[in-house]
Amino acid sequence: MHEDNSRQQRVRIQQVQTLSHDWYLLQKTTFDYLRHDGEWQTQTRETYDRGDGATILLYNKAKRTVILIRQFRFPTYREGHDGFLIESAAGLLEEASAEQRIRAEVEEETGYRVGQVHKVFEAFMSPGSVTERLHFFVAEYDPASRIGDGGGLAHEGEDIEVLELPLAQALQMVADGRICDGKTIMLLQHAQLHLMPGKRGQQILVAGPYRSGTGDDPALMAANVAAMEAVCLPLYAKGHMPVLGEWLALPMLALAGSTQVGDAVYEELFHAHATRLLSHCDAVLRIGGASGGADQMVAVAQDLGLSVYFSLDEITQA
Repeated sequence: MHEDNSRQQRVRIQQVQTLSHDWYLLQKTTFDYLRHDGEWQTQTRETYDRGDGATILLYNKAKRTVILIRQFRFPTYREGHDGFLIESAAGLLEEASAEQRIRAEVEEETGYRVGQVHKVFEAFMSPGSVTERLHFFVAEYDPASRIGDGGGLAHEGEDIEVLELPLAQALQMVADGRICDGKTIMLLQHAQLHLMPGKRGQQILVAGPYRSGTGDDPALMAANVAAMEAVCLPLYAKGHMPVLGEWLALPMLALAGSTQVGDAVYEELFHAHATRLLSHCDAVLRIGGASGGADQMVAVAQDLGLSVYFSLDEITQA
């Protein structure tokens, strides 16, 4: 406390002049500042007061996705950017608490109604000239959380596009400059470190023809399984964990009473089992020829935000 008081005593406000109070409050302040060498120095600073704000990142652990928005920001357009920034949902507090405001703002901008929100930190975003303190939140979402289209308020000039992106893609967009908003980068890095940390290797479902083109001939189906298994050791050598749906589904079908390929138990469980398995995977490797079942696995993986590969060469060493 003594140290805080001592620091406050190093500043003496001499004059405050309002330069503009149109959109927000722009002031020019003259003050005396006590330097470390004991000398007083008169300084002048302009400050822009737009109030404090809050921002939030919605994330889905199962899908490893996040919800962001894209909207036009004129100051960035003025500086040579195309003006359309990808951001986390955010808004000014306007006399509300940070949690109250961010709940309303995220629903207004994205259409998602969230349950529990977690505050992760707060920060001054441009302390050299702007007074705003930003409160950072995260919250989980699922498809059922969306109750509207979002888009913001047209009468306030908002025209917002809602984006659902895999976290890995969003981080790549930070790296290549497509995401260049500070608050959003901070929340994405928080998600990478604490909410959805990366794994050393991926669990990759190998999907290819099983029954397709075999006429349900057991020897031909076994050959198809062998073709999928042939890529498993190379995947493992790259540091990943390969898995075939057939490895787990076929014993489960036998336990459930299936007696032959294509019977009622088989039709009920085979692809459903693979779909459930995908929720525990990070990616799909699609190999081989035509297969409706394998294509279905690719579609499910894409809906879950998983990576989809079509050759071993696309998969890097873990």
